Amino acid sequence: MPGTNLTREEAQERARLLTVDAYEIDLDLSGAQEGGTYRSVTTVRFDSAEAGAETFIDLVAPAVHEVELNGRALDVAAVFRDSRIALAHLVAGSNELKVVADCSYTNTGEGLHRFVDPVDEQAYLYTQFEVPDARRVFASFEQPDLKATFRFTVKAPSGWTVISNSPTPEPKDDVWSFEPTPRISTYITALIVGPYHSVHSSYEKDGQSVPLGIYCRPSLAEYLDADAIFDVTRLGFDWFQEKFDYAYPFAKYDQLFVPEFNAGAMENAGAVTIRDQYVFRSKVTDAAYETRAETILHELAHMWFGDLVTMEWWNDLWLNESFATYTSIACLAYADGSQWPHSWTTFANSMKTWAYRQDQLPSTHPIMADIRDLDDVLVNFDGITYAKGASVLKQLVAYVGTDAFFQGVQAYFKAHAFGNTRLSDLLGALEKTSGRDLKTWSKAWLETAGINILRPEIETDANGHVTSFTVLQEAPALPAGAKGEPTLRPHRIAIGCYDLDAASGKLVRTDRIELDVDGERTTVPFPAGTARPAVILLNDDDLSYAKVRLDEESLRVVTEHLGDFTESLPRALCWASAWDMTRDGELATRDYLSLVLSGVGKESDIGVVQSLHRQVKMALDMYAAPEWREAGLTQWTEATLAHLRAAAPGSDHQLAWARAFAATARNPQQLDLLQALLDGTEAIQGLAVDTELRWAFVERLAATGLLDDEEIDAEYARDRTAAGERHAAAARAARPSQEAKAEAWASVVESDKLPNSLQEAVIGGFVQTDQRELLAPYTEKFFAAVKDVWDSRSHEMAQQVAIGLYPALHVSQETLDATDAWLASAEPGAALRRLMSESRSGVERALKARAADAAAATA
Repeated sequence: MPGTNLTREEAQERARLLTVDAYEIDLDLSGAQEGGTYRSVTTVRFDSAEAGAETFIDLVAPAVHEVELNGRALDVAAVFRDSRIALAHLVAGSNELKVVADCSYTNTGEGLHRFVDPVDEQAYLYTQFEVPDARRVFASFEQPDLKATFRFTVKAPSGWTVISNSPTPEPKDDVWSFEPTPRISTYITALIVGPYHSVHSSYEKDGQSVPLGIYCRPSLAEYLDADAIFDVTRLGFDWFQEKFDYAYPFAKYDQLFVPEFNAGAMENAGAVTIRDQYVFRSKVTDAAYETRAETILHELAHMWFGDLVTMEWWNDLWLNESFATYTSIACLAYADGSQWPHSWTTFANSMKTWAYRQDQLPSTHPIMADIRDLDDVLVNFDGITYAKGASVLKQLVAYVGTDAFFQGVQAYFKAHAFGNTRLSDLLGALEKTSGRDLKTWSKAWLETAGINILRPEIETDANGHVTSFTVLQEAPALPAGAKGEPTLRPHRIAIGCYDLDAASGKLVRTDRIELDVDGERTTVPFPAGTARPAVILLNDDDLSYAKVRLDEESLRVVTEHLGDFTESLPRALCWASAWDMTRDGELATRDYLSLVLSGVGKESDIGVVQSLHRQVKMALDMYAAPEWREAGLTQWTEATLAHLRAAAPGSDHQLAWARAFAATARNPQQLDLLQALLDGTEAIQGLAVDTELRWAFVERLAATGLLDDEEIDAEYARDRTAAGERHAAAARAARPSQEAKAEAWASVVESDKLPNSLQEAVIGGFVQTDQRELLAPYTEKFFAAVKDVWDSRSHEMAQQVAIGLYPALHVSQETLDATDAWLASAEPGAALRRLMSESRSGVERALKARAADAAAATA
């Protein structure tokens, strides 16, 4: 449907012509328990700059019954086509439009999502509108710069609750009539409807009182740690209001944990929706609580950056997401009372590696991306938009100074409250407060793609004293197919000097040099006659965004002592550098495994430990030479079991190692242990084999052929919940039989009946790294089916298939050739072409890394 893909030029013309005043939206959801469709009545008042002008309003609906413009009934058959309603003969000044339609509940996480909880068999609804899905619920001018007020009136089943952006009113005859919102964009309006459980409190400070609410399904209520969630929320209120010097801009703040959510959370104004996997049913490590806290703070930051002040068009999406990412992590790191002051360690080892990976794909793009239409933005919620942008903001703070940065942000909010902005508005405010010219900085960092590499060049005399120290900067060629040219950039970095403490054996920072790096060579002002430190770490404190390499001597010391840094951040930076070298084929997978095994036992940061678990498993599965892979996996699996048995009983590390062991257990003795832990005939002191850990064991046992459908069904009977249903679906798809694979494939590719969460679970179970031969026939089937799936399904559902079922495990030239042939013949649109090119790049990278690993065996 071409009408669903709004172009930038169409949006600009519509914004030039229209000023939208107010929406009144009346929804009849009284039949939500049964599903189907619902009546949607939209009345919108807007001004036209020209008499006789033509425009359109967006609506995705199975049926439209009435369209009335300025009191005149329009012929529905003539004006409604391709998800647009044509509006002609506008009057200059005020216009009023009324649209009556039947809209559909969805099971894809887009529009108005409907979910039935298997525990109580009640329906639960929530909206998800970013990027262009408000039009699935009501007729709307679906672009961020046409802000308006929104008044919702909702008829719901008796006993249900309705939550929206405005404070929740008392219902009358099951009708909930909300007060109008402030002027906001369509994509951050929201409705959450159903028999939700709730807990209420408030934020109180200096006479300010903001009602707070937390919601979840009743079946999760026993696990809802509302006090902990309120604590993080209040931490954010305190820190953001101080730093932004602008009071929270909405009337209340609700956080709603909703089922089958596609993303982590969504910043609906005053009514944030969050995936309900963040209501933890079982024991999790502190890293999971940190991730949840960052998500909570990320969405709260959006209330200012994104909701109060909104980008004019989606090319500035990064402004929303990077700012929210940076400030959420900064809040955790610096706010008084935070439980996670080492949050930059987590950022360096997880989000930043995501950015580095994304920036080396053929789809790499400037942080300020060229968004031509909605198809472009739908695939642009990526590591560059979030993590690279946040990294660059962190460097900008170092460059202009923290006080000047936030003074500029404060002026920006005051000047543009409830309006729309471009990048130049923010940079202009920062230039005024910092006194720096940011145009050159912006061009280098925000308007170019790619990543730089920083290397130290160190010379010493016969006594081991440093005689010269230079930072070399490289700008590698962009990946084939990427747009742009390699760019050398200005970097604000710190250089850490570390020496081994004789008494403790720890690597201790003995000096720190902060300087600007620019061009190919930058001389470091290192004191003459100073002994060379054991380790010289570029970009210490992680101020800039660059791939960092160690000199030969530093690498030797780090290889022996990586776990001995006294602080978590330099360890994380070294771990990240080693992982990046492995992905680039500069460090053999077998050597990366040895490095991890030598240092992971000393790593105290549980988030870093869990990242290492994932990275080692991926390296062995994808980057190891095939003839050595099983030996490497055996070595790793034995190490996971040894660490599991040695970990402190009941500790986070014990749980993390249990999950790592479950992900890779392979020989009969190891699998017997999993089975014994599952059925209770064996125990490891302190390890609680609770619901989620049981499923980890079940899925591995199913994938190795040791559990059949009947046994999986029996486990589901123990946990007949939505989460249990997902786990059971994954376990069935994981079974190593042709019948199980054919059934899973048919349910995802040949049918479109599965809801989003079950489709994702089935795909996750279907793709097993030790079932390559069993999956080989599906390569040809994938290329035959993916275009039809993309063309016939919603974006979220099609993207799951295109990414999840691509034959990434088949690392071979044949896979590259098959992808190239498909790209040449299928004529995919830009979004699908991008996703397929990214997957192809992963296979190409794996081939290079495997060759490096094979070469290491003979070196």
